[in-house]
Amino acid sequence: MQSSSSAPDVLVVGSGPNGLAAAVVCARAGLSVHVREAQPTPGGGARTQPGPVPGIVHDVCSAVHPLALASPFLRAVDLPARGVELRAPEASYAHVVDARRTAIAWRDIERTAAGLGSDGPAWRRMLGPLAEDAGTVAALALGDKRSLPAEALAPRGLGTAVRLGTAIGMQGTRAWDAPFRTEAARALLAGVAAHAITPLPSLAAGGTALLLATLAHAEGWPIPVGGSRAITDALLADLRAHGGVVTTSDPVDSLPRPGAPGCPRAAVLDTSADEALRLLADRLPSHAARGLRRLGHGGAAAKVDLVLSGPIPWADPAVAHAGTVHLGGTRTEMAAAERAVLRGRLPDRPMILLSDPVVADPSREVDGLRPIWAYAHVPLDCPLDPVDLVLERIEEAAPGTRDLVVAVRGIPAAGMHEHNASLIGGDIAQGTVTMARMLARPRAARDPWHLADGAYLCSGAAIPGPGVHGMSGWFAARSLLRREFGIHQMPGVGPRG
Repeated sequence: MQSSSSAPDVLVVGSGPNGLAAAVVCARAGLSVHVREAQPTPGGGARTQPGPVPGIVHDVCSAVHPLALASPFLRAVDLPARGVELRAPEASYAHVVDARRTAIAWRDIERTAAGLGSDGPAWRRMLGPLAEDAGTVAALALGDKRSLPAEALAPRGLGTAVRLGTAIGMQGTRAWDAPFRTEAARALLAGVAAHAITPLPSLAAGGTALLLATLAHAEGWPIPVGGSRAITDALLADLRAHGGVVTTSDPVDSLPRPGAPGCPRAAVLDTSADEALRLLADRLPSHAARGLRRLGHGGAAAKVDLVLSGPIPWADPAVAHAGTVHLGGTRTEMAAAERAVLRGRLPDRPMILLSDPVVADPSREVDGLRPIWAYAHVPLDCPLDPVDLVLERIEEAAPGTRDLVVAVRGIPAAGMHEHNASLIGGDIAQGTVTMARMLARPRAARDPWHLADGAYLCSGAAIPGPGVHGMSGWFAARSLLRREFGIHQMPGVGPRG
């Protein structure tokens, strides 16, 4: 730690998007801020680094960013004005049901409905009104879960909130098949629900599906030009412009109580709940410690980076228009695979999420070589190299892909923490994902971000949950400024209230 004379007002542990969001808010409020990152490069889940082929860069964790456009915090930061170019492909995502059937979620909802045949009207009725008021949907999903956002209090917003709640109630229960008659439409929505790595159907999965599908038809699922690090670079530039300091390869081993020599007045943890327990072991009230322990872990993801010598030869050429592809099969098959993962068993055919960034950002292709990003859903802490699992599923939907592989790198779920300590056992959600845990994350409290005297949690383990949105950092910083420094007027960045 620094000497008492040079100790910052605020220490931020971890430099993921939420940690940087908290740091930016505190620095803009006039406080001295020091961000300490254990990895050699900042960014946490929003980093882009060289891969197995020189000149080709890969997103380390997150690659596609619908929440970067939807987040009230990041919208206020105005990423495009800070040099971040977010390009949404013509098709937000595609779902491969089997060798004969695919479904495409185009940004244009009418085009999507036309492709779904007899289920087109039902798709339009469910998602059309939500996409037209996507700002309210995002504000509800990414809010503090303690108050209604301003958007939802307007007459139109109230209607949207009711419509969203009704749709979640249907898609989160055994009634989820009711609106649709074809497997294409059912799978197209269930594939988005599977992002949550939670039981299908469930309220949490239904909420995830409705949020992401709404955004798919609003502004699309964008990919940052140059990779996810563009978002990190923008936040770092803002932080440094307001006097913040960032040090890398600088792990934090302990957090003395406020008032101890060299100790900052407040600390914000962009860490897992497990790490927060370790760092604050002798300071946590019993109720806070219980909440962190009970958050637990759900399923996991294993990562595969591919370098191909050409575009993926999808059997259905329309899939090539999508920046994200779900290889999950039917709704029933996805539900069975996710159930196996959560029970600690490796499915024969796991859910695969794939992104081809070149679809939106041609600059990522170098000398005819292109990076491909993929996750396989596997049990927590699974040690299996996921490369064959992923390639088998891709080959089914795109025969001949193996012949294009120039290089490949697999990261088992058990090794995901090596590039981001928050991803314990490959748990990219940083805790179980249930509706209860999304409302009380990491615990039921009026101020769930506040853990102990001078200590706050701002990661995906806190409300509103996982994703590159910065909102957990905003809420933690808001609480910190009020509690520790008596600052009630928030600086000019972030959502209202």
